[in-house]
Amino acid sequence: MGVAVAALVTPAQAAPSETPDMVPGFNGTVLAVAYSGSTVYVGGDFTAALVKGKAVKRSGLAAINAVTGDLLPWAPTADGRVKALAVSGSSVYIGGDFGTVGGQRRDSLARLDARTGALSGTFDHAIDGRPYALAAGNGRLYLGGVITGVDGRARAGLAAFDLSSGALDDRWKPTVDNQVESLAVGGGRIYVGGKFHKVNSVAGYDRLVALDPSTAKIVTGFRPGPSVITYGIAVTPGGVYTASGGRGGMATSYSLSGATRWTAAFDGDAQAVAVLGETVYVGGHFDQACRTTRRGAQGVCLDGSDDRVKLVGLAVGDGHLRDWTANGNGIEGVLAMAVNPGLAAVAAGGAFTTIDGRTQKRFAQFS
Repeated sequence: MGVAVAALVTPAQAAPSETPDMVPGFNGTVLAVAYSGSTVYVGGDFTAALVKGKAVKRSGLAAINAVTGDLLPWAPTADGRVKALAVSGSSVYIGGDFGTVGGQRRDSLARLDARTGALSGTFDHAIDGRPYALAAGNGRLYLGGVITGVDGRARAGLAAFDLSSGALDDRWKPTVDNQVESLAVGGGRIYVGGKFHKVNSVAGYDRLVALDPSTAKIVTGFRPGPSVITYGIAVTPGGVYTASGGRGGMATSYSLSGATRWTAAFDGDAQAVAVLGETVYVGGHFDQACRTTRRGAQGVCLDGSDDRVKLVGLAVGDGHLRDWTANGNGIEGVLAMAVNPGLAAVAAGGAFTTIDGRTQKRFAQFS
């Protein structure tokens, strides 16, 4: 495991503000966030958006103008929590624990119009299990979670659908032996993170693996082997970044060949990660960034720490702690993150209710 290097604090270049933008909050946990152009889509377990002190009905789904901060009229309804979002072209894909969307039956997975919120009538699948992650790319929608079947056909943790036709992809059907928590598309690969130990019945690809986007074969040149559950993945042209749990939590930078470049440690799980410019943004339920990877019982930092409550910024190159301090609150903290490079914006969703002591309920954007 790499040495944590959070003790040296460095400024970020053109970093988003530590003060959150004026955007709506929500009356329940935000579990998923996704940008598309100037719109940020939000999914979770809420029944209302909170706009200037007033509750505006939203049932698990909402959209916000990322430039103005205004709540948009996009308001499809889900009758259960929305755990995952992915946007492709004019479609927003949602996964979660719902049985109906817009009053029509949809089993844990649905496609919505990105502008109107209308439910697609041609994308309707029966999911055996619980979706935890979605990603779109390579002409496919990729699904991960605790999945045992789709449309009566066996699947083991993962599945894919054709973005054009909406049909289940019968070629892309890898198997994992435990739950999938995260998916990311990049560099001609599908990165998969979670609790699994075997992939396609092959041992040695524990908790983080790269798959071919068309054949689902393991990319054997990427074999990092993290020792703890992988909750979040971010991919850039130069590397792979993960948010992990365990005794405390970690953010790790890997080369595209799977070599560990650096590891930053915390006193609680890291649950989400995103990269913007030269900074890796990490969210979780930690309160401290440890100065080394040595931790004791319950993740206590043994060699000193710096206050970073639920959110932290780290240098892409070496993991040094940025001086960006947008401290959240609560126990669960931050559960989802996304970035919009065009707007130089970072979004965070979760169960927090303040940022730097200012009321900001469960969703925040920094730009």
